Amino acid sequence: MRPPVAADAPGAGPADAETRRSARSGAAGLVGAAVSGLFGFLLAVVITRGYGTVGSGAIFAAIGVVTVATAVCTLGAETGLMWALPRRRTGPRGDAARVLPVALLPPLAVALVVATAGVLTADVLAVHLLGDSGVAGAALLTASFAALPVVVAMTLLLAALRCVRPIRSYVAVQFLLLPVARPVLVGAAVLAGGGLLAGMTGWLVPAAVALLVCLTLVAGPLGVGRGARLRPEPADWSTFWRFALPRAASAAIDAGNMWVGVLLTSVLAGAADAGVFGAVGRYILAGQLAMQGLRVAVSPQLSRLLGRGERAAAAGVHRQLTTWGLVLSWPVYLLLAVFGLAFLQLFGAGFTSGATAMTVLAVAMLVNTGVGNVQSMLLMGGRSGLHLAATVAGLTVTVSLGVLLIPSYGATGAAVGWAAGIVTENLTAAVCARVVVGEPLVDARMLRAGAATVAGVGAAAAVGVLAGGRGVTGLAVALGVLAAGCVGLLTLPRVRSGIRVTMMQIRGRGEPAPAAGPDTAQSKGR
Repeated sequence: MRPPVAADAPGAGPADAETRRSARSGAAGLVGAAVSGLFGFLLAVVITRGYGTVGSGAIFAAIGVVTVATAVCTLGAETGLMWALPRRRTGPRGDAARVLPVALLPPLAVALVVATAGVLTADVLAVHLLGDSGVAGAALLTASFAALPVVVAMTLLLAALRCVRPIRSYVAVQFLLLPVARPVLVGAAVLAGGGLLAGMTGWLVPAAVALLVCLTLVAGPLGVGRGARLRPEPADWSTFWRFALPRAASAAIDAGNMWVGVLLTSVLAGAADAGVFGAVGRYILAGQLAMQGLRVAVSPQLSRLLGRGERAAAAGVHRQLTTWGLVLSWPVYLLLAVFGLAFLQLFGAGFTSGATAMTVLAVAMLVNTGVGNVQSMLLMGGRSGLHLAATVAGLTVTVSLGVLLIPSYGATGAAVGWAAGIVTENLTAAVCARVVVGEPLVDARMLRAGAATVAGVGAAAAVGVLAGGRGVTGLAVALGVLAAGCVGLLTLPRVRSGIRVTMMQIRGRGEPAPAAGPDTAQSKGR
């Protein structure tokens, strides 16, 4: 193995520099995702333990309304910002600030219309979406819709923050502030004896705080208030929305995949089954946080590389981070597939009926994480239309099977529908990304990592099942065997060498700004 070269050393080629840059950003994203996953799980425990199956089903459904409505109202502009800002110059003399009105004004206008309509029709909607929750259902939806413009603005400014500040700023807001504050405030509502509305308010309030933080952090680098021009040119509107509008539909589908299942289950099988499915979904989404952390960390970098036609470097970044994500995510999903009963017991006895649903979804997520962030490759390459086609295919499968299976099989039927949609979307996107990029997105290193992960975790899980079944005892044994195996691996020289190389990549100099331009003082360290 050749010794690593510093990213900006004379002997480092463009691909070397980019993979080292992605390693640093990816590591920061992974740390943030780990913290977010931990507190996301804590939030799920607080909600399920505090409000039971019916109450948690109502809260999960209300969160689903906010999530799906936000994705619809943003009109794809958050991805548009991630695509557009790295290709522009920041600072008072740059042209990046002109994108803000283009990206913010239409989504906020739509959000205000949807929020008003939602507040006015909350009573009617609650009967259909939250029928088992009683009078509290209407109050839940009213609060959710009223907060929609704030959540939409926060989502858009978070995307801008990732592009104009170092990755640590984004991590601090998205992966620390929001996930830490939510279980704290919801837990306080539970301890104070507050009802469903108090709990939902605890989930919503951190979004307002995050919005104010993002406003403060974004203004400086873009030169807002220091001479930067905010009036867009006609070409700014057409260029931005030609990319963003196809993403509008796919963004709604992406954000709503799980929540569509929750809402369908609530309507077709009742709030109790929706609560079980929502609890299962929290585990499934928590396992995906590693890939999410990697995606948001390197999306501006991919946009810059693909915008300059450096497809080989972009494919190298993708393969590196997919290998990381696979090694980190597959153990989680393999354990969830085998020991779903043990994990759900932590939520209470009423949620253990979701063990089969957990297994089905965990297996599907092996495919999701195995192909990597192929959706980001399509989007950052400007091919939002192809991404939309893949997500529509996945949603069609999810909804069709859900409507067919949920009335008879409840949460398990919803899981089968969602799992089939996940596999359909990801395989379609992977094929499209390979054709568009024109470079291999899978290599021998990824295949070896996947095989080793399945073999190692599979062996540990088998020992756990034989020793203690699929409950908490078996899970504890499996985790003990895995821990012992990891310690053993650290004694191998080849493993230690690989870790040393990765750490040298992560400790390299600060990541250069994705937006090239003369105003380097504003771009340094991004």
